Amino acid sequence: MDASSAFQDTLPISSDALLATLDDWGLPYRLHTHVPLRTVEESKAVEDQFMVPGENALRLKNLYLRDKKKRNYLVTLEQSREIDLKALGAELGVGTLSFGSADRLMQNLGIRPGAVSPLAMINGVENNVRFFMDGAAQKSDVIYMHPLVNDRTVAMTRADLMAFFDRIGCEVNWLP
Repeated sequence: MDASSAFQDTLPISSDALLATLDDWGLPYRLHTHVPLRTVEESKAVEDQFMVPGENALRLKNLYLRDKKKRNYLVTLEQSREIDLKALGAELGVGTLSFGSADRLMQNLGIRPGAVSPLAMINGVENNVRFFMDGAAQKSDVIYMHPLVNDRTVAMTRADLMAFFDRIGCEVNWLP
């Protein structure tokens, strides 16, 4: 199974269910469908199809990480930001970080590799995943991310994304 919407019914919360929840909560978004995107490079190749020219937007890359004590982290960064896991672990005060496995990703965030997204915290809060977000998001008007599958992208205002986090009880830890 891949991370596309074709297999969304095998997820704890489907992309369709997530979008219905956003609708129910009155949190607007723009939905875009596209070929499955697995990497930042693939995303950059198609983003011109749905990005609004002149929009102060943040495009993301997301890292599902674990420390030696088996604590889980979702780190969301501006897609072009360079990352050093050793330095990040020191910055977060958690020591050595490594990438979590696909099985743990499903267990803790309810998604597959290629669809990692801040919206997966709808599952992550229940599994004690700590969420860290790039401070660049605080300066962006719109944030683009996958809605639990990698052949869809939603654009949400920063305020609506923060309202989503409040609604699910997710603490946002900001990275400088």
